[in-house]
Formats: sequence, C-alpha cells, structure tokens
Amino acid sequence: MSLDPDIARFLSTLPPPEAVAGMSLAELRSASEMALPTLHGPLEAVESVRDFSVETGDGQAITVRAYWPTGHRQSQPRAGLVFAHGGGWFQCSLAVYDNPCRALANATGCVVLSVDYRLAPEHRFPIPLEDVYAALCWASRHAATLDIDPARLGVGGDSAGGNLAAAVALLARDRGGPTIDHQLLLYPALDTVTDHDSHQRFGEGHYLTTVLMQRCWEAYLNPGDDANAYAVPARAKDLRGLPPATVLVCAYDPLRDEGEQYAARLRQAGVAVACERLPGMIHACLHLLGLAPAARMLLDRSAALLAGRV
Repeated sequence: MSLDPDIARFLSTLPPPEAVAGMSLAELRSASEMALPTLHGPLEAVESVRDFSVETGDGQAITVRAYWPTGHRQSQPRAGLVFAHGGGWFQCSLAVYDNPCRALANATGCVVLSVDYRLAPEHRFPIPLEDVYAALCWASRHAATLDIDPARLGVGGDSAGGNLAAAVALLARDRGGPTIDHQLLLYPALDTVTDHDSHQRFGEGHYLTTVLMQRCWEAYLNPGDDANAYAVPARAKDLRGLPPATVLVCAYDPLRDEGEQYAARLRQAGVAVACERLPGMIHACLHLLGLAPAARMLLDRSAALLAGRV
C-alpha cells in the first residue's frame, strides 16, 4: 500500500529536514509540546483520570497518571498497562500524551498508567528506565487501589517509550521483579544501527529522520551504553523468558526493520509474538488521529491483539 494520502498531505506541510536539524533539543522539545496536541483531534472522554506520586529508586518523586476507560465499572478488575511515552527520551510529557492515552485506554479496555519519567539529556540512561521500572513495581503493589488485576499487568510504549517498555521487560525478568503478562511495543526504537533497509528508504521525508533518531540516541546514552541491552534491547543476547509481545511497526518508518527483527528474535527465543506492519503509516502515527482517520488502525490492532486480557 502507498503512503496514506492524509499523511502524505501532512508531510508536505512540514519544514525541510535542514530546518529541523538546526534546532536545539530545547527548541525541539518546545515545538513538540505545542504542535503534537493539535494533531490529536477531539478529546476522548474516559471514565476517570487520576494522578499518583510514585517514589523512584533514587528517592525522587515522579507522576503516574491513570486512565480508566469508558465503561470501566464492572465486576472484575481490568488489565493494566504501564505506558512509557515516546519523544526520543528528551521530549514530550503527560500533557502531550493525554489524548493518546485516553484513546489507548478506551480502545484496549486497559487501565493505562502513563509514566512521567525524567527526560534526557538532563537525565540520561538508566534514569528514565529506572523510573518506568519503579512505576511498574508501584502498580503491581497497588493493583487493588487501581482496580486492576495484578496477573494482567503489562508494559507498553511508543517509539522511545517502546524501547523503555522492552527494556523494563528485560529488567523485570533479570531482577525477578513484577510479573509482566504482555509487552505492547508500538514502532519501538530498539537499535542504534542505522544501516537497515528501512532507514535507507525512509530516513528522510517521512517525519522521523535518521539524523534526528541519532540525536535522540546521543541525548539518551552515555559513552559505552550502546552495548548495554537495557539501553539498546537489540543488544540483548538472551530473550528467553520474556512476556508475550505485540509489536506494531509502520510501513514508512525508518525504525520498521529493527522492530520486525526484534519480534523475530523474540519468536526464535520461544516468546509468543504478534508482529504486524501497519500499511500506509509513518512513525508517531499515534499522534495523527485528528488528521488521518486511517491512523486509528494502530489502536484497533492493539485492541484486537490484546483481546482476552481485559
């Protein structure tokens, strides 16, 4: 399938890559905070939203925002999804991801727990990862308060958040941490290598560029971290014993191939995996629901593949 026509029109309105390349991380952070919510469409109603303060491993407090989906009140607790937002580890916020998390909660029926992890480059690896792991541990301990089933607690994220979700699954396995029943990886950033075919074909002109992705990695990683599987999950030598995974990649995304390759490695390690390539879609399509109706397929496929957990 060709590029979705609504998305093609959106791409034609964007500034040239050299203009984006000339922006500082602070300028990019500010621009995304203002621009992304304008793409989301009408605010989705949910049953309720509540903020919680969660202490991290180094004694700092972060916010976890919980979204209970519409029609939540039922006799049995829901599945929970600890969600790490995208933004290259250095940008985006709970506010930017408010409507996407509402939509994700309603589509999947999960109680979505959006983590306000600390951002790079002020807080490099492993701080964002440890923040998400602390949120997972907190959610497991407070399942009754959250009205979620602790046996159906998953992790998820998009882009850099997909990286954090995959890494948290590795961390929980290796530390004997909370049981994770599923990992939802939406166009995840899993590898620092940029010689994949998808980078060659879509690394310019399709929203996320290879150059910007490299800047994201540089903001997140310390020297030598690119060999650490918790920072770069593609480096993990052993994927056995990880929770079942749903991996959704976008057909016109430079990160497409690394997501599919990670899914193939999970499957080879005996992990149950559903991996799908979304036709016509670009990176960050979770943010395009207001301008490209076809982007809804990301939520529809997430819901269908998570069916049975809610």
